[in-house]
Amino acid sequence: MKSEQRYKGVICAAGRFLLAAVVFVVCGSVFAGGGGEARGGAAGTSKPQDASIAVFIPGLMSGSPIYEMLANGVRKAAADFSSAEGREIKVNVIEAGYNQAEWEAKLTALAASGSYGLIVSSNPSLPVIAESVSAKFPRQKFLLLDGEIEGRPSIYTMRYNQREQAYIAGHIAALVSLDLTAGGPKRIGLVAGQEYPVMDKTIRPAYEEGAKAVDQDFTVDFRVVGNWFDAGKGAELALDMIRGGVQVILCIAGGANEGVVKAASETGKKAVWFDINGYGIMPGTVVGSAVLYQEKAAYEKTMLYLKGALPFGKAEVVGIAQGYVEFVEDDPLYLAAVGEAARAKQSALLTRLRSGELKLED
Repeated sequence: MKSEQRYKGVICAAGRFLLAAVVFVVCGSVFAGGGGEARGGAAGTSKPQDASIAVFIPGLMSGSPIYEMLANGVRKAAADFSSAEGREIKVNVIEAGYNQAEWEAKLTALAASGSYGLIVSSNPSLPVIAESVSAKFPRQKFLLLDGEIEGRPSIYTMRYNQREQAYIAGHIAALVSLDLTAGGPKRIGLVAGQEYPVMDKTIRPAYEEGAKAVDQDFTVDFRVVGNWFDAGKGAELALDMIRGGVQVILCIAGGANEGVVKAASETGKKAVWFDINGYGIMPGTVVGSAVLYQEKAAYEKTMLYLKGALPFGKAEVVGIAQGYVEFVEDDPLYLAAVGEAARAKQSALLTRLRSGELKLED
């Protein structure tokens, strides 16, 4: 699979889990913002006459590629459908800020406005929040990525298989680590902005699982910044790991990623990126990118909604075999940064996952 467009920012997966307080901002739509009462169809279907869509960002767009991809996918679907059908589909992007305690009230206000046939969002916490909101506004439809809830007639969810994503990140981290050290500690690093259920139950154990597939002696040095913006603290944690023998660090810490990758670069160590193609962030230092194709998912599922075919009430889990989780192995910067033997072993793993020979259920 070919690489997606490289993003230049340093904030990756952690944008989905940020928890600092900010104000609620309503951004202008790509098309005109718009009213019209929200209309829900029968359970399991959507009505294409619902011509206004809200993209609810649980955080801020700026510096959060995962949310930029979400909005871009919805906008493109609306534009393509509008062009094909000869009628305008309006899209508004609403930024809810980083204070998770405020998200439900803001989502409730959005549904209560009756302005949108569909609300699109992406965050593991959103299905439960949307379930509460839909109990008050049962005609409001929700399309939620990166989360899961089943059997709710007004909610469709699609969750990415992050066990696969973290496993392939751990696998490349271990392969590169073995290339960098001879006889040293078999230890890879993981710096997270904060602890949260997906990190503790899926990402962290799967990252170690992928490393152990290379060598059973590998362990993970796990550190937590405590927020999603402190690059200085990220650098401090990374340097302490490096002093303990860590050669490669996966960073899922928002703005703190900058400190992690800088510390790795200055000490000749390496970093692995999550959710987007990060090779261009620090060429030669970033040696792996385990990505989610969020823009593709947002485009395809929004288009299904507009065609009246989005299966509300259903919860899907998608991964490498379905084309929504990948490891970017065709980027020239990856080819230059990682040795041929390690790349061959990583490619062999990816082939097994893509074909379904190896199944890592999440």
